[in-house]
Amino acid sequence: MSQHSHSNPTDLGTKSVGSLLMQYSVPAVIASVATSLYNIVDSIFIGRGVGAMAIAGLAITFPLMNLVIAFCMLIAVGGAAISSIFLGQNNLSRATDVVNNVMALCVIHSVVFGGLALIFLDQILTLFGATAETAPYAREFMQVILIGSPISFVFIGLNNLLRATGYPKKAMISALLSVLANVVLAPIFIFKLGWGIQGAAIATLCGQTVALAWVLWHFMSKKSYVHFKRENSWLRWDIMKRIYAIGLSPFLMNVCACIVVVFINRALLDCGGANANLAVGAYGILNRTTMFFVMIVFGVTQGMQPILGFNYGAGHLQRVKKTLMTGIWVGVGITAIGWIITESIPDTVSALFTVDPTLIAIARRGFRIYFIAYPLVGCQIVIQNFFQSIGHPKYSIFLSLTRQLLFLIPFLLILPQVWGIDGVWASMTSSDVLAFFVSIALLAFAMSRHSKIFAHINKPS
Repeated sequence: MSQHSHSNPTDLGTKSVGSLLMQYSVPAVIASVATSLYNIVDSIFIGRGVGAMAIAGLAITFPLMNLVIAFCMLIAVGGAAISSIFLGQNNLSRATDVVNNVMALCVIHSVVFGGLALIFLDQILTLFGATAETAPYAREFMQVILIGSPISFVFIGLNNLLRATGYPKKAMISALLSVLANVVLAPIFIFKLGWGIQGAAIATLCGQTVALAWVLWHFMSKKSYVHFKRENSWLRWDIMKRIYAIGLSPFLMNVCACIVVVFINRALLDCGGANANLAVGAYGILNRTTMFFVMIVFGVTQGMQPILGFNYGAGHLQRVKKTLMTGIWVGVGITAIGWIITESIPDTVSALFTVDPTLIAIARRGFRIYFIAYPLVGCQIVIQNFFQSIGHPKYSIFLSLTRQLLFLIPFLLILPQVWGIDGVWASMTSSDVLAFFVSIALLAFAMSRHSKIFAHINKPS
């Protein structure tokens, strides 16, 4: 047992749910906000230091970056959820197996995915819309990121485990280390050394290397409650199978996000007329804004994950319910703030990104339509992550796919034909409303089947 009570995972089954949520979610939220802010700051450095075409090149890399994150999350989220459940069952040896397996899988995935993406990089970038002007920038950026993918994968995988095994503050510090190193080094590499967009990518990698060193030091230390043990298994099929089963939900979410962005951009270009490119720019502004609030909700769900996993593993049904309900209210509160801000000062939000009056006007209209149902989004995200945290990924995958593929894509094919650009914004709102009702119905169904979902704990063979 750890000597420090604040990092003792058994607290998850005894301390009050409210104080545990504060203890675990606040550091995760700070890390999430830092990450989304540093993406924005990175774009500003590239825009000012390299030029407008470099920003366009960077935008082309977003779907590929989404795929990198998808393969990362496949292991990171599954590993975190299973390790929490094992700790709840007081099975330290199996939790240690999970840490070893996550490390091994991260290395294998990064080499296979990074290698294949590097070989076919030009074809991939062309597929995502790179032109003769933007391709060189996109290639320069992604080459560095893909070569460094083993560092990124292992850092993200182990950092999720750090939080799940009872060290939320350490997980926050590692995320902040990565962001700070990047923000300090990016302007030096871009402006001082003249390395251009490649400098931004190298700065990103340096930040992750610093953070990875900190995380590895934790998991190699015998003082850590769960740490690497050579004699435990490193590639164990039953553990790998469960990691993939739970990680499949965030993996598919990121893959879907990749596909959906292509559909949205196509719809905007088709019905935008003379302002088609500005409409795509307006979606960029809406997307960055919505991601800012979504990342905060994700921070809350990351904080909930060890609490839910542990108490579910220990069979504490009331604590599981209480954590879920608190999480839903917090999630709705966060997205409601997003709705209030975008309804009351949409032009101020847009002005952070642009001074173009036409672009601001298109974005204003987008904010007014798309964000109408935004408070419901917080609830939907929390419920989706709840199923993931208790080791029932099928529900989570179903919720993810209904919103992004079953609802959004058909709306995008129909509504813009009727209402033009307004139809694109309305498609996103409509799919959010439908997804909210489906997630509430699914939660009610799951709760009514106590014997299946809660009382019967999915014990590993």
